Amino acid sequence: MTSIALITGASGGIGRALAGQLRAQGLRVAGVSRDPERLADVPVDLRIGSDVTTPEGAAAAVQACVEGLGAAPTVLAHCIGTTLIAPLHRTKPEVYRDIIRVNLDSAFFMLQAWMAALKGAPGAAVFASSVVARIGVANHEAIAAAKGGVEALVRSAAATYAAQGVRVNAIAPGMTETPMTAGILSMPAMREGAGRQYPLGGVQSAEQVAQVLAWLLGDQASRITGQIIPVDGGFTTIRPLVK
Repeated sequence: MTSIALITGASGGIGRALAGQLRAQGLRVAGVSRDPERLADVPVDLRIGSDVTTPEGAAAAVQACVEGLGAAPTVLAHCIGTTLIAPLHRTKPEVYRDIIRVNLDSAFFMLQAWMAALKGAPGAAVFASSVVARIGVANHEAIAAAKGGVEALVRSAAATYAAQGVRVNAIAPGMTETPMTAGILSMPAMREGAGRQYPLGGVQSAEQVAQVLAWLLGDQASRITGQIIPVDGGFTTIRPLVK
């Protein structure tokens, strides 16, 4: 039986790239977005409109996948995320709460709804964290707190459900070429500055990040769970030789 994958945030750069890669591997793919019209040109088998930042929305997305493709997804890729570049003292409470809602609440509720649908079966899930949860980066307090919560959620869930054969991991990307970063990277000085931060140089593509996601969800990573894999050109662990 062909495996079913559910991708949240499928209209974003990384989710879109992952959808194409998973379908090329033979999976049937359901894509989720708050605005299903944004999924019109995304290579998925089923398009689902739902706000998964609420428990009801997350449950509805999983149920729509079951009804539309005939079975529960055994693969979950939670690619939803926003960012905020602002220091703590300039972050309004309502902005902070929205960052937590979109990044952390959605991860918790999606994992909860997906686990309920699995009904004891094995599966693989991967979540999107960020380099700013791995190393201190100025003016990222809110998003660092949210993504740090995602990483803690991943480790705990991996421990809870390992005996069921469920693997739960996350990636922590650095600056990636996506619609979300298009405004910043459209400025030559910002692009050049961003690229210099990474030991391997340059800004990575959504396809490069999606390749790591696809690997974590596949059989080749069958012994990997509870891990946070940085996809950051070495940013969080090494410093390049300055010449």
